[in-house]
Amino acid sequence: MPRSIDIGQVINRAVGAYGAQAGLILPAALALFVPVALLEGLLGTDESAGLTIVFLAVSIIASFWFQGMVVEAVRDIQDGRRDMTLGELLRAPAPVLGTLIAAGLVAGIGVLIGLVLFIVPGLVLLTWWAVVVPVVVVERPGLGPAFARSRELVRGHGWQVFALLVVVLLMLVVASAVIGVIAYGISDSAAGSAVGSLVSNVLVVPFFSITVATLYFALRDAHGEAPVPALAARSYGPGGGFAPPQSPTPERPDIGLS
Repeated sequence: MPRSIDIGQVINRAVGAYGAQAGLILPAALALFVPVALLEGLLGTDESAGLTIVFLAVSIIASFWFQGMVVEAVRDIQDGRRDMTLGELLRAPAPVLGTLIAAGLVAGIGVLIGLVLFIVPGLVLLTWWAVVVPVVVVERPGLGPAFARSRELVRGHGWQVFALLVVVLLMLVVASAVIGVIAYGISDSAAGSAVGSLVSNVLVVPFFSITVATLYFALRDAHGEAPVPALAARSYGPGGGFAPPQSPTPERPDIGLS
């Protein structure tokens, strides 16, 4: 029987992870979402089909690349220490980017169909698949098994996971709305909208991804599973081959997340 999880504790740990890794997460968000904001601004003056397709493609890639980076950032401090560099963080999701995008699109379409047709099935799928992104990044089981693994981790904690998602999503909706109003007040042009989206993507959206990643590790702990391996011990090659050993990194100061 898995142990219960504490919603408040997960949120507190997510806040702590945000603060501990802000020096990596915020620059990484800027690197990915500034080009998205520039393209969004251009769409205000050029609504051609070609530019729209480019914008959508870049937005999707940036979004899932960033989600992968956030999972790695949260994984990095599970031992209470910060070891990753910005370069390592930016490169980390590359081997699973295709699977991340596929998983995200499948989950999004499935939840959307469930919500539109019956509502309740959509909410159930949203809960079951809540940690599919961290599963893809950390465990790398493949597309289909990732959904089954997420369901396995959530099993026994469905109501807590659903409540956590609702609370965090409401927080993000309110924060994004405030940012949007401020941006619109400064400028009601396409540029103002792009700036508002950029600020939201850099400051607000990361918290949801951090919370989901924190939830994943909390669920693993609740099921009594062993800690995830260090980044250097992870598999990157085809067929499950291990990456060559990396040089040890200098000892970093304890960041006090225990």
